[in-house]
Amino acid sequence: MTAPDSVPLHALAEDNLGAASPDLLRAMVKTFADALMSAEADALCNAEYGQVSDERVNHRNGYRPREWDTRAGTVELAIPKLRSGSYFPHWLLERRRRAEQALISVVATAYLLGVSTRRVEKLAESLGVTQLSKSQVSAMAKHLDEQVAAFRNRPLDAGPYAFVWVDALTQKVREGGRIINVHALIAVGVNADGHREILGLDVATAEDGAGWLAFLRSLIARGLSGVQLVISDAHMGLVNAIGATLPGASWQRCRTHYARALLSQVPKSAQPWVATLLRTVFEQPDTDAVQAQMRHVLDALEAKFPKAAAHLDGAQGDVLAFTAFPREIWRQIWSNNPQEQLNKEIRRRTDVVGIFPDRTALIRLVGAVLAEQNDEWTEARRYMGLDLLAKARLHPIESGTDETVLPTELTA
Repeated sequence: MTAPDSVPLHALAEDNLGAASPDLLRAMVKTFADALMSAEADALCNAEYGQVSDERVNHRNGYRPREWDTRAGTVELAIPKLRSGSYFPHWLLERRRRAEQALISVVATAYLLGVSTRRVEKLAESLGVTQLSKSQVSAMAKHLDEQVAAFRNRPLDAGPYAFVWVDALTQKVREGGRIINVHALIAVGVNADGHREILGLDVATAEDGAGWLAFLRSLIARGLSGVQLVISDAHMGLVNAIGATLPGASWQRCRTHYARALLSQVPKSAQPWVATLLRTVFEQPDTDAVQAQMRHVLDALEAKFPKAAAHLDGAQGDVLAFTAFPREIWRQIWSNNPQEQLNKEIRRRTDVVGIFPDRTALIRLVGAVLAEQNDEWTEARRYMGLDLLAKARLHPIESGTDETVLPTELTA
């Protein structure tokens, strides 16, 4: 569903207000409020701002600032001034609470649904603003898009990024009169300061080698460097793209996702035993113990489930890539679990929309979520200590080569 008619828009706004970044919402509220006041001032002048018209009856004369306290924080409004007479948004004074609720509804609707002209105009009417033009709505959308575009295209100058997690989330969009699945490609890295950082976002029609190759190349063009390990699920074509774009990087197949793939190779009754057996590999204190335990697990599986043993044997090099790095950071790099919370938050927001009107709306929402998360990570404590990062950069890759360690099997 795109916008459930059974759910009041103000309730939808309230739910999403608490989840969104205050800075982002504050900027969006200001954008919409300024646009609404501009529309009213244009109506009083009988012509749009800067328009040459014989029907014009008044002109703009600058702005005066006014603070407006909202649940998203204090918003600095720019109230238009007129050469003749005066203008003030009476909806702001006379119906302050109602005005705030309606304006937050406009913001939330735009935030979730890609700024539909029809929806914004309809909601603006609840404020008594009936002169909101399509060009003004487009200007609002452009403002939001510029914020997201600046975030997506910023230089990646906080490297080297020794560890990078990548994932793809499937979303539905309307395109060419049909509803299709597209894939939001997301990359997260640990920068030189030890903080996690959102590296990039792109939307691909198919989750294949071409999409991943273009995505990784775009990250490199923006400054991605120093990558030693890429952690992900066995996405189609991804590992070959890593080999083509990130020489010297190895690939860690997410242990959590691989465990599910391995369990599909044995009867349901045996799955708890196999899952426990596999976990013992990751409970060892050092690399030699991990390798020894893996041999023990393969022998145990071979005796009961030869097919599962062959599956694990073919994937063990990719599942154990983390052992080439210091023991202290194994838990952080052996799976995609650190990114799962981020994925969960993205899905929570996108599930409200259901089907996006186009790819631009998808990028607008997911990009905004990623931007606010990146801000939080910047202020949070380091994900990896600087001493561990330095140790990881000096740690030799066990393969002993400069080439990307390619997987021997990608069967899921």
